Amino acid sequence: MRYLQTVCTYSLHFCDRPRGDSMPTLQSHLQTYLRPIALRVLSLKERRKSGVVWNPLDSKYQQDPVPTYEALREGDPVHYSQILKGWVVSRYEDIDAVLRDHKRFSNAARLPEAAQVAADPNFAPSMLLVDQPDHTRLRSLVNHAFTPKAIDAIRPRIEAFTDELIEAVGDAKRFDLMQAIAIPLPVAVISDMIGIPQADRARFKTWSDAVARSLEPTMSPAELTEATHAREALRQYFGPLIEERRATPQDDLISALVRAEEEGDRLSHNEVISTLNLLLIAGNETTTNLIGNGMLALLRHPDALAHVAHHPEAIEAAVEEMLRFDSPVQVNGRTALQDLEIGGQHIARGQRVVVLQGAGNHDPHHYAAPDTFDVTRGGEHGDKSHLAFGRGIHHCLGAPLARMEAQIVFPRILAKWPHITLATEPRYRDNVVLRGLTALEVDV
Repeated sequence: MRYLQTVCTYSLHFCDRPRGDSMPTLQSHLQTYLRPIALRVLSLKERRKSGVVWNPLDSKYQQDPVPTYEALREGDPVHYSQILKGWVVSRYEDIDAVLRDHKRFSNAARLPEAAQVAADPNFAPSMLLVDQPDHTRLRSLVNHAFTPKAIDAIRPRIEAFTDELIEAVGDAKRFDLMQAIAIPLPVAVISDMIGIPQADRARFKTWSDAVARSLEPTMSPAELTEATHAREALRQYFGPLIEERRATPQDDLISALVRAEEEGDRLSHNEVISTLNLLLIAGNETTTNLIGNGMLALLRHPDALAHVAHHPEAIEAAVEEMLRFDSPVQVNGRTALQDLEIGGQHIARGQRVVVLQGAGNHDPHHYAAPDTFDVTRGGEHGDKSHLAFGRGIHHCLGAPLARMEAQIVFPRILAKWPHITLATEPRYRDNVVLRGLTALEVDV
């Protein structure tokens, strides 16, 4: 058995390494056929030890992770993953503690896929991939653009984009809400904020999706290549725009980042590009998932849908429950900077720690009836204790923007189509970190 596990480990190493010119076809076939088998074999020891396994490639897990989350929380809340070669944390209190502790846990040492994409010397690490003091420096230079006051100032633009997309659906009786609204709205909003012309937004979505895959531990060699090419395309595109804004500033984020200054410090050219890349990805991917996942939750819970439709003032609490119930971001990663303990389990310095935010958001020790979709949870303003936007210094910069977009779009959808229903059973994308739908067909 040990020999078989060793073979599988080397097989995974070959499947997952960046693909060069040699043997691309063989590696592609191994990626497709051998990798899932190797993962299953490696998980046998894991299951024998704890009775549960965290297999991010399992299709049942990808479509509905909640049963696995429950098994981990109850059976092995600080679980060693043979697949990840690291620790998987699933209880709310442990996740909250890890995410808040930037002194003992690093966010800079990410999964190998993300590290390879970020390794190009032409790119400066974004604030997502750096620790203190660089993180505070970068964040302080862009914070002003994402304060609640700054976001509230663009509310009319978000409302206008939403109305345009709803109007564009026309008299259709069935349509894909993801393609019609959930995908284009966040792209339009963040592109408008950044200063990207409308004609270029479709290709920006393509580039953004490719780079976002670098956050996934299931990333294939082909996807790694696509992500690298997309980052280079973004660099080539943003470079001239940045220089143009230096000469002729406009009312957009590019100009704001170029002139941003904190105690005499400014962003370098490459730091501006990296920050724009991060804002582009975070500004559309997570909000798209929030709109899609949230709408699906409403459609599957008619009483909740009716409550939000008849009580528009309840939308704030409803959005917080959507974020908790089916979080756009399910998983986050850290690396232990020293020997330490989580939930009584010893973690060695340098080991990976994966926190399952989605599991924490369904922890019965923190939430009453956590698997119930309750849009009145937390009262008028909702229960904001969820982990959807992270914790600590890496708490999501764009949280106010995502909340506002969701609070605008749902009442408008329900007002336009009061009899909206689910047309077909949707599928989630084969992701682990970013949870979202491939499509959401609705009848109106």
